[in-house]
Amino acid sequence: MWIQPEEVLLAGALWVSERANPFFILQRRRGHGRGGGLSGLLVGTLDVVLDSSARVAPYRILLQTADSQIYWNIACGESTGLGVLGLTSRLFKSVKSPQLCLAGSSRKEITEHWDWLETNLLQTISIFDSDEDVTTFVKGKISGIIAEENRLKQGEEQEEDSGKFREAELKMRRLFGMPEEEKLVNYYSCSYWKGRVPRQGWLYLSVNHLCFYSFLLGKEVTLVVQWTEVTQLEKNSTLVFPESVRVSTRHTEHFFSMFLNINDTFKLMEQLANIAMRQLLDNEAFAADRSLPKPCKTLKNVSALKRDFDARAKNERYRLMFRLTQDERLDGHTDCTLWTPFAKMHVVGQLFISNNYICFNSREEDLCQLIIPLREVSIVEKADSSSVLPCPVSISTKNKMNFLFANLKDRDFLVQRISDFLQRTPDSLWGDANPLSLIGHSASSSASSPTGSDAVNKRRHYHRGLPTASQGLLQLYHCNAPEDLGPKAMKEKMKEEAWNIHFSEFGRGVCMYRTSRTRELVLNGIPENLRGELWLLFSGAQNEMATHPGYYGDLVEQAMGLCSLATEEIERDLHRSMPEHRAFQNEMGIAALRRVLTAYAHRNPGIGYCQAMNIVTSVLLLYCPEEEAFWLLVALCERMLPDYYNTRVVGALVDQGVFEELTRAFLPQLYEHMQELGVISTISLSWFLTLFLSVMPFDSAVLLVDCFFYEGIKVIFQVALSVLHDNMDALLSCNDEGEAMTILGRYLDNVVNKQTASPPVPHLHALLTSGDDPPPEIDIFDLIKSSYERFGTLRSDVIEQMRFKQRLKVIQSLEDTAKRSVVRAMMTESAFSIEELEELYCLFKSKHMTSCYWGSSSSAAERHDPSLPYLEQYRIDLVQFTQLFAALAPWVCGSHTPTLSSRLFRLLDQNQDGLVNFKEFITGLSGMYHGDMTEKLKLLYKLHLPPALCPEEAESALEATHFFTEDVPRESSFLSDLDILGQQEVTSGEAGKEAGGDGEEKKEEKVKDYRYYLRMWAKEKEPKTETIKDLPRMNQEQFIDLCKTLYNMFSEEPLEQQLYHSIATVASLLLRIGEVGKKFNNGGKRMEDAAAQAPPSDPQRGEGLNEAESGEAQMCQALADAQLEPAPPQTSDEETKDDTSVSSYSMVSSGSLQCEDITDDTVLIGGGEQRRGSVLDVDWSITFEQVLASLLTEPPLVDYFEKKIDIQGKMAACKAQRGVERQASSASDHELAQHSI
Repeated sequence: MWIQPEEVLLAGALWVSERANPFFILQRRRGHGRGGGLSGLLVGTLDVVLDSSARVAPYRILLQTADSQIYWNIACGESTGLGVLGLTSRLFKSVKSPQLCLAGSSRKEITEHWDWLETNLLQTISIFDSDEDVTTFVKGKISGIIAEENRLKQGEEQEEDSGKFREAELKMRRLFGMPEEEKLVNYYSCSYWKGRVPRQGWLYLSVNHLCFYSFLLGKEVTLVVQWTEVTQLEKNSTLVFPESVRVSTRHTEHFFSMFLNINDTFKLMEQLANIAMRQLLDNEAFAADRSLPKPCKTLKNVSALKRDFDARAKNERYRLMFRLTQDERLDGHTDCTLWTPFAKMHVVGQLFISNNYICFNSREEDLCQLIIPLREVSIVEKADSSSVLPCPVSISTKNKMNFLFANLKDRDFLVQRISDFLQRTPDSLWGDANPLSLIGHSASSSASSPTGSDAVNKRRHYHRGLPTASQGLLQLYHCNAPEDLGPKAMKEKMKEEAWNIHFSEFGRGVCMYRTSRTRELVLNGIPENLRGELWLLFSGAQNEMATHPGYYGDLVEQAMGLCSLATEEIERDLHRSMPEHRAFQNEMGIAALRRVLTAYAHRNPGIGYCQAMNIVTSVLLLYCPEEEAFWLLVALCERMLPDYYNTRVVGALVDQGVFEELTRAFLPQLYEHMQELGVISTISLSWFLTLFLSVMPFDSAVLLVDCFFYEGIKVIFQVALSVLHDNMDALLSCNDEGEAMTILGRYLDNVVNKQTASPPVPHLHALLTSGDDPPPEIDIFDLIKSSYERFGTLRSDVIEQMRFKQRLKVIQSLEDTAKRSVVRAMMTESAFSIEELEELYCLFKSKHMTSCYWGSSSSAAERHDPSLPYLEQYRIDLVQFTQLFAALAPWVCGSHTPTLSSRLFRLLDQNQDGLVNFKEFITGLSGMYHGDMTEKLKLLYKLHLPPALCPEEAESALEATHFFTEDVPRESSFLSDLDILGQQEVTSGEAGKEAGGDGEEKKEEKVKDYRYYLRMWAKEKEPKTETIKDLPRMNQEQFIDLCKTLYNMFSEEPLEQQLYHSIATVASLLLRIGEVGKKFNNGGKRMEDAAAQAPPSDPQRGEGLNEAESGEAQMCQALADAQLEPAPPQTSDEETKDDTSVSSYSMVSSGSLQCEDITDDTVLIGGGEQRRGSVLDVDWSITFEQVLASLLTEPPLVDYFEKKIDIQGKMAACKAQRGVERQASSASDHELAQHSI
């Protein structure tokens, strides 16, 4: 590319001159390309190690003048297809001096620039008298070209990345053949251990690939690993690999070390691998965040994508810490102090600001946490600063709470940011813009609404008049119960009073101070009357419900009445949801459960409904109104238990792996024994999916739910470990899985809550397994207390780290399971081996995944349906199918290959949705590789008939037929006439039959017809086996296309000439057969036309006509057998034309037509001029039986189609090449020679 002229003093330092003329020199950098000797190896090694190769282009053009030692660097060439970028090719500082030059990394590009200079400038500047005029003219010309290029780029989005980073990205694409869609996130200097030898080089981390490149003393190492293939990512430190990162795939391991900042590198690797796993799980491509604020200045070596990933990581930690919604994005954070009135002290911590919240977290864990929604803020002001309280800010809320923050570094900027966010916050999120919101949320407005709106409410599935819209089911059932004054009830009231005191001291609602005292109260059990309110608060569901007024009511109205797989499963499980509780033994509780589950399935079709959701939701409905239960379910499924309730329960399987790892760390002896029995994987899934609700008595399990909403998943792990610890001795003595399951089941059945004031809810599992000697009861409070004492050191951030590690294993294991299922299913439907099917599945899926991040004609998410069988989940479009066909198909037809692949795609695409699944793909490929000769020829034959024939091709053939036969009246085909005659005979026969019968016979006939049509309908539903007689006839245009395909197929065969001669002979034979058949058809038509025009005749005359038709048929058959032309009884124009057409095949039949003469425009009926002047025969046709019989007469063709072809070589070649068309990094020496000629 052209660059602003730069001075260079030493033209020969580290460069080799390849071309020269009186004014310009083309140079190549030593170490680039072939040769170079030891000096070239040293220069190349230095460029890679010092990363100067990303900044120094390997080619340049210098401007020189005769009387000056100064050169000018005027341009550089970049990789082909990357476009013109405003980069200058900088040289080492030690060689800075005058020179005008043009440099580039592509030989093709630099040659184009050289040719342009010689063509446009060389003659012009040769007439200048002064060298200064030459330099000034060239510099002005180059500057003008650059200015024009910059003007054209003004409308394009300007790059945020630094020049050095863009150079590194260009280098990555050139080295690894990546397209422009592949974005580099960051690159690091490190060592890659190949065997026992470390190779120093550069690690490139892009969105979809991990790449490494090293060049040391002529030894080049290139590595490309897709993130979707990574099964394990681990940072470790050993004697062999100090401070290294291990990247594991299914087949190998890679070790990287010698990082300047290994923690930063490993975190970025984790993020990229997580995105890849999300692609495998949801088929959603990575989308960069375009709303990130631009930096004040371009950051050195930090790309916009790296800033995006850093922001995502911070946002994730922020949302996890304060249980905020997925769309909340952190704007910034700063150190500060918070005045805590309950402790009368200033607490040191961090203040977080986002678009909807102000949050505080103390530096000391559990000391204080605060969440202030901006919708609750009424006043933000700067307080008076003093030495005791520097830079304070006071924030007041609508519920009269005041918060004082101090020691803020940039108070003015902070207040301005909060003010900006407050301006974007609506004054009231409970406004009356949506009338449905009034119905769903405003009790006062609904009470004062006129009678008309009440009538509207009654017609809705969900309205404020429903009992479950304002109260939980337990409150509804306890409202009329007599007051209990027993000791348990009094203890419950004491708990309520303790919480009321806490509210008065720490605040109530979403702005409450959350301290260690709050945790103590939660561990002692939340009172039933406050349980719904506090669950909503601690889970963060209250914020989501407040910002979406009327949402649940609208969802219910949209979802009710719709029928889907999710609604069917919901209806099936409704009466299985806590059937022992009386709240779900009537229609009110069942109807509320139905509405909540159906509304969520409509909100999140990706999850829809999963078993265990009904159990959790039924518990939520006991303590919360419907809408609150819905938002709690949203918080559970989408934030607190991510991926738990999708079709493959990935989240539960991930936490199962985490639990196994925790068991190995805390209970190593028990872990080894449990692994032998295979118990952990069996028990943990039901424990985690239902939060112990299905395996523990209800009154006890609900206390664990209290702790879960406050602490998160760590409390479930703690209790599970405590259960194993309490039963360790008994489990170690078990001999089989059943015995261990019985021990754990009976233990959990007897975990009781002795403080509950509610009537006991019978636990069905405990009643069935209690036995004669039940084990002693375990108090749930003791179990929770012991879990905190023994395993309270568990941290949420450690669990998240372990989840990432297990997520890689689980998702890759699920992918392997899917592959095995597909292979087993296809083993009976194809002749490929298991290994071949596995490789083909990987290649097919790779094509699908490539479209996830490099784009395609249709969205990858639209082409992936997890509800379908594994065989049909992944689908590819025409472009991807064409690429696979060209790489794997045994029928290589040169330039005709894309056409053939398009036809096969249309033939396999049975539902005509423009997509082909793996089963259809293997069906077509298996026919080409493992079918016998008849099957292969049948497939090839069908590729030249509709629907495989492109509609445009068929239309063009039809237009040509109309053009050549516009003066000839159209006649129906022979087969169509036979069909019409047959239908007429059947119709007339049935009419006569009906006319000859009486009324009773007609009635019996109707009954018979009814059953007959039912049987016919059943037969139509049965799969039909296609025979060669079912194939339609092929017309002349289609046959010509078939011959063209065959000629292209034989172009690279060893017996090429014999195959050409054979196909020419077969084509001549088939053309003669078609001519004879045409005469037979025309003869039959003429007799039919004559019969139609003649007046009605007597039966004797009809018999004579049938004899004549039979005689002509016999004659035509004899002529066809003899392959001779009949002597024409009359010289009509049509028959003369037919004779001419037949005689034109003499050249083909003699075998004199050579393969060089066969082109795309040449067909088998003579030369191109003759074809254009000939008339297309609309009556000419042949059958598949005739094609098959003719091909069987030629041994070379028989050998070709019966030859066994191995697909292993093609699969290896396809696997080795990149999934996209690689860009050429440099032209060959031959290309350079061509440009110089």
